[in-house]
Amino acid sequence: MNLHRLVQTSSVEFRRDETVASPFIFRLWFLFDETDNARIEPIVEKATRETCYSPFLLRALEVAPMNPLETLKTTFGFESFREGQETIITQILNGKSALAVFPTGSGKSLCYQLPALLLPGMTIVISPLIALMKDQVDFLQKRSISVARLDSSLTAEETRQVYQELNSGSLKLLYVAPERISNERFFASIEDVPISLMVIDEAHCISEWGHNFRPEYLKLAIAGRKLKVDRVLALTATATPTVVEDIRREFAIPPEAYVNTGFHRPNLFLEFTPTPPRERDETLKKKLAASSLGPTIVYVTLQKEAERVAEFLTTAGFSARAYHAGMKSEKRSEIQDWFMASKDGIVVATIAFGMGIDKSDIRNVYHFNLPKTLENYSQEIGRAGRDGLPSHCEVLGSAEDLIVLENFIYGDTPTEESIRDFGAFILSQKTEFDISLYQLSQQTDIRPLVLSTLLTYLELDEVIKFTAPFYSEYKFNYIVPKNEILEKFDPVRQKFLQGLFDLSVEKQKWSYINLDTAASNLGEDRNRIVKAFNYLEESGRLEVGVSGLRQGLRLLERPLLEVVVQSLSEKVFHNETLNIERTQQVIELLNIESCKTSAVLKYFGEDLGQPCGHCSYCQTSQTVPIRNPERALSDEELTQIGQILKQQPVGQKSPREYARFLCGISSPKLSRSRTTRNSPFGALDQVPFQAVMKAVEERTSRKSVS
Repeated sequence: MNLHRLVQTSSVEFRRDETVASPFIFRLWFLFDETDNARIEPIVEKATRETCYSPFLLRALEVAPMNPLETLKTTFGFESFREGQETIITQILNGKSALAVFPTGSGKSLCYQLPALLLPGMTIVISPLIALMKDQVDFLQKRSISVARLDSSLTAEETRQVYQELNSGSLKLLYVAPERISNERFFASIEDVPISLMVIDEAHCISEWGHNFRPEYLKLAIAGRKLKVDRVLALTATATPTVVEDIRREFAIPPEAYVNTGFHRPNLFLEFTPTPPRERDETLKKKLAASSLGPTIVYVTLQKEAERVAEFLTTAGFSARAYHAGMKSEKRSEIQDWFMASKDGIVVATIAFGMGIDKSDIRNVYHFNLPKTLENYSQEIGRAGRDGLPSHCEVLGSAEDLIVLENFIYGDTPTEESIRDFGAFILSQKTEFDISLYQLSQQTDIRPLVLSTLLTYLELDEVIKFTAPFYSEYKFNYIVPKNEILEKFDPVRQKFLQGLFDLSVEKQKWSYINLDTAASNLGEDRNRIVKAFNYLEESGRLEVGVSGLRQGLRLLERPLLEVVVQSLSEKVFHNETLNIERTQQVIELLNIESCKTSAVLKYFGEDLGQPCGHCSYCQTSQTVPIRNPERALSDEELTQIGQILKQQPVGQKSPREYARFLCGISSPKLSRSRTTRNSPFGALDQVPFQAVMKAVEERTSRKSVS
């Protein structure tokens, strides 16, 4: 038992509310000597017999004596650990941060669920996947473990219940999205809660060199230090050696606490049969009809393609449904539940499907289009055959799919003019300022996720520093009449709350209040107002909502604008090149004349040492080569480009913007102006982006010379 941590935990509760804390805690705090546990243990043991005690302390006392293997058997029903699990769990229980790189379906979740029961305080699990949160919470609740999740799918009442459990100290595990960690209301609710373990799921998102970099992940290490988290567990199924080094550096993970169990899945048969788009429907139908079906995922790139292929398969007599991010959450949940229960269902899905889906008997995974990257490919085929039985993974996509994949990449790259507008805006601000990502995105014509990345680059270059994000406006609805709320408090608090209510603007259902204005008028700290609203919501007196999310920033220095523009431009165009190379690595895998499984494993730093024997090349010694869709533009296409340049529908001058318009790649400015509804938009969406941009550059340069 870590008595030092236990006493600290209990004293937090004591300081929060002296009227409910056990008297022995006060004595314990002053008697405590970290080097002499013997003096303290009798007092701690006495706590279990007291009628008035700290809930945090009692929880620590109840779980401390338990044993990992005993907990594995009694709580989770397993007789032994899987490969790598015990090593990671031991490192965590010994107080070290750790990194587990385990294949999909190999038991990463147990690596934190079990320690969470043995550690004092709470474990917070940060995951971008609502589906995973829901599945894991359901799994743990069936085992009588105190667990909750906070995500956008909860009702106001469900959210309020979670906050009540959080503040009572009864939760052992809490699942949240990465964005919530830097949320002002959430942070205020957990900053006094002892957190023994922070878990970072999909940890590869922290690395710029990973396939799914998310700038908010870079802030998790900072948040962990602010919350005084004892240790961190990073989890991922896909990480190259470079990404592993990034993760270890950010979370100070020692070499002995990094465990990689390998990516090789001998039960997966990997087949590569690139098929022209016009033939794919029939090819897929024949392959499904010839197979011993079983639950199947068919991955496509576009949402409209998911709908079309699912309809085609349904007409052909298969039980198929589409799934993509454009559907309402209720619809997605319904399809997910249907698939989980199905014995032969087919989900035709974009990459939005599958993350966190714990279905062990998926027999087939087809890539109707090319996977985006080798990381995506490895992750997506990893959803097949988790039960260890033979499963089939086949790529039908061909080089024609590259155009759409590359257009996604080019669409994320802002123009140099947009970067200049962004840099000029930042450098013109006061030392302390805040922004709305949505508004700045519209102003600069840079997509919000890319904008977050640019801000992160400036923070890494020590030009700016992120401060707390906050909501500019709160709205609340009285569940209990206002006078009844006020009469429950002493005169000082009554005056404070009355001031808040008086500063709000009452409308039909909701009352609205600007927190900065309220803090200024009342001469109060903003954090006190946030905590007041949190308390009134958690106690069932108010229903509270928020709007106008703003990110606080501090300007640390003001370099020359040209220096900022050059630095950011180099980074974003480097990322564009890197991402294009990632798509090319998929082509290289299809073209390689050797064992395909070995080639995938080599990418992740693993040497199989011999041909796998369970891929199409090993069985046939044949590869169907494919080539990049490089071609010259036709006279008709060149004429279209000339007409668009004359019309200037985009309202801008750069070749990149014209190329985006012609290739059907939207942007904040295009969406706002509704220019995407014009018939020329996307007229060349089947032409490689670089070919279109080169043609635009040539025509505009000839025009300027003449």
